[in-house]
Amino acid sequence: MEQKEEESVKLGANTFPEGQPLGTAAQGGDRDYSEPPPSPLFELEELTSWSFYRAGIAEFMATLLFLYILVMTCLGAICGAGIAKRLETRGRYEPLGGATNVVQPGYTKGVGLAAEIVGTFILAPVPIGFAVFVVHLATIPITGTGINPARSFGAAVIYNRSHAWHDHWIFWVGPFVGAALAALYHQVVIRAIPFKSK
Repeated sequence: MEQKEEESVKLGANTFPEGQPLGTAAQGGDRDYSEPPPSPLFELEELTSWSFYRAGIAEFMATLLFLYILVMTCLGAICGAGIAKRLETRGRYEPLGGATNVVQPGYTKGVGLAAEIVGTFILAPVPIGFAVFVVHLATIPITGTGINPARSFGAAVIYNRSHAWHDHWIFWVGPFVGAALAALYHQVVIRAIPFKSK
């Protein structure tokens, strides 16, 4: 009896009858299971599954919705710019450049792009009214504050002069890059910060 207790103490918590040493099965060569075979990248049986078609329909609808919103937002911006042009009766539309966004003289395209990226990046974490106010104060002298590709596009379509289109890509690339950076920042940095609950 005493020898069995002593043997039990030597084995510690692991009291298997075969007396394997303390540790995990992964440390030793003995396993009580077999590795599953590698799964293929695509199986034909997936084509018969309803969830495959459901996922395909969902992806198609999401893409269609994205394109619909993109096109309708741009058309709305064009209509808004057209109405603003029609309502302007004091002759300030042409001298003010039709409210188009352009990189101002004295600034490079890189500075304009950076201003749009930072301006859009700031919109995400700060309450929207204050953020728009601060971004306008900072970027009006540089690009006229695009931060909304549809608004920039609508004004450029209605004004339709070559200088309105010269650097127009900045007002599409800048906001999309800024929004992507803000999303990444929130996923990686903000969510990584532990918050104490009360």
